[in-house]
Amino acid sequence: MSLLLSPNYIARHLAPGETIAYPTEGVWGLGCRPDDQQAVEKILLLKGRSWTKGLILVASELDQLTPYIASISEQQKLSIREFWPGAVTFLITKTDSVPTWISGTSDKVAVRVSNHPTVIELCNELGGPLVSTSANPAGEIAAESAAAVVQYFGTKINYICEGELGGHKGASEIRDLETGALLRAAII
Repeated sequence: MSLLLSPNYIARHLAPGETIAYPTEGVWGLGCRPDDQQAVEKILLLKGRSWTKGLILVASELDQLTPYIASISEQQKLSIREFWPGAVTFLITKTDSVPTWISGTSDKVAVRVSNHPTVIELCNELGGPLVSTSANPAGEIAAESAAAVVQYFGTKINYICEGELGGHKGASEIRDLETGALLRAAII
């Protein structure tokens, strides 16, 4: 298996076009900087996923997401605080600065503030959010270990971060902040 590297090492060495795999709350994720179109396209190709579906941005704090989300009301902030930090992703109206390779065809962007220590450290070291999509080819079970990431992708991922899953089962729950609709339930 590939060498597992620290978030600090990855942040210092992550170059344009490069991708990482890292543990999240419930599954291993694939990620890169959200402004790196080449790296995003590489992730989509590895997964066999259409750009039209959009991708999640994960952050260590709400301020890291400010450039990507439109202003939200105080009531919406209260709703978010019920779940963040944690394993709930919200669809929020996007700003004009969100590229289509992140939002897909939607006028919203999927965002999450994580409580996972590895994700927090990666985002803090990189100075902003990361793309976060499950580490698996489309139609396959999401990776639950670094070994499973390597089995799926071999050396096509530039860095694999050290760390363990956060104790949740499966990918994050997804909710629409404006409507309150539950779009993907958490696995219990």
